[in-house]
Amino acid sequence: MNKTILGAVALATLVLASPVSAQELTLWDQVEGWDVMVDPSLGNGCLIQAAYEDGSLVRIGFDRVNETGYVTAFNANWGDIVEGETYAVDFALDDEPYEGEAKGIYLNGVPGADIAFTNEEFLFDLAKKYTMTLYNDGEEVMAIDLAGSYVALEAAVECQEAQ
Repeated sequence: MNKTILGAVALATLVLASPVSAQELTLWDQVEGWDVMVDPSLGNGCLIQAAYEDGSLVRIGFDRVNETGYVTAFNANWGDIVEGETYAVDFALDDEPYEGEAKGIYLNGVPGADIAFTNEEFLFDLAKKYTMTLYNDGEEVMAIDLAGSYVALEAAVECQEAQ
C-alpha cells in the first residue's frame, strides 16, 4: 500500500493548519487507512481522505450543496494548475479508461484537481477497483492504491446518514 503514516501526518498538518475551509473538516471515523470526515462547506457532505507517499492527498466524497460525488487530489508538485480552470483529464480504474473534466483547485497553497460526478454510484464503482491512475495530456500524473476505499466509502454513507 502506498499510504504511509508519515505522509498522512505531514499532510494532515498541512490541511489542518489553514484558517480557511480545511480546518472546517471534522474527523468522523478512521476506516481501512482512510479518514472519514465531514465537510461543512459542502453541506455537511462526508468524504474519505488518504495521504500517499508521492505527496498526494486524495478525497472521495459527497457534495450535498451541488448534489454530486467527487474525487479531488492535491499535490505540491502540480504547480501549473490554475484555480477555477477546467482541464480535460483521462483516468483509469485498474485498466478501464475514462474521460472527464477536472477543475483546478487549491488547498492551503497546494494545487489540485477536482472531478465531480452527477452519478454518486460511480464512486462505489471506483471504490471497488484497486488502482486509480490520473493522466493529463497522455502523461501519468498520479497512480494511487484504492485499498480499503470501498469499506471506507460505506462508512462515509453512514456518516452522511448521521448528518
